[in-house]
Amino acid sequence: MYHTTGCSVEQIDIICGRIATLIIEGEDINYPPSLGLRRSVVIALTYLKTNRREAELAEDHGTSQSTISRAITGMTPSIASVLAEFVPTAEELDLEDQYVVDGSLLPCWSWRSDPDLYSGKHKTTGMNVQFACALDGELAWISDPLPGSRHDSHCLRESGALDGFPARSWIGDKGYLGLGMITPYRKPAHRDLLDWEKEFNTQINRIRYVIERTIANFKIWRVTHTDYRRPLSTFAETISTVIALQFFRLAT
Repeated sequence: MYHTTGCSVEQIDIICGRIATLIIEGEDINYPPSLGLRRSVVIALTYLKTNRREAELAEDHGTSQSTISRAITGMTPSIASVLAEFVPTAEELDLEDQYVVDGSLLPCWSWRSDPDLYSGKHKTTGMNVQFACALDGELAWISDPLPGSRHDSHCLRESGALDGFPARSWIGDKGYLGLGMITPYRKPAHRDLLDWEKEFNTQINRIRYVIERTIANFKIWRVTHTDYRRPLSTFAETISTVIALQFFRLAT
């Protein structure tokens, strides 16, 4: 179950219990009656974890592709809603701590209706998400997604995560130059880097390794690192759901 859904049986029980509570309280939660609540949750989690085609999931569950689609569409926002309390906000970051930050492009199909999704850096389309972790690699915060054409420094400024922090409280790569963070030195146009600058960059990159590992652990949810196939209007919602699931998994 864990390798298929990304969650243990106990964690799935918690998710289903929280959604069932919403239903009892009168909230309109949509899922196919033929599948039931738990099976619909498992299907949605499986989709997020594996990014399998809906037709393949339909074959596994002995139902139609449209029924699978309804389960994913109905359960994805419900999962995000019941797990929202586990997601830290930028305002909850500790001003006395130091964080390592990096951005990542979560890819999707190319949509002519939204050219802002194209990232010149990555040469593909998707949404930019910022990740922050403590110096020991513990995931601390993930930003809301922005169009892939936005630069990392723009996305981090827009998130408000830097607000109130003393200078040099954050460590990032050269994409964050000018934000008052600790970053590697960029080679000047008129000379090579000095030996001490090269050594400084080496040490910074050794520290930054923890955020790369943190992002890799997040991307066990294959829907975040293989092309997103569902309607573009659902992409940000899906990302938010995966973010909630990741923090929920770490907390339980």
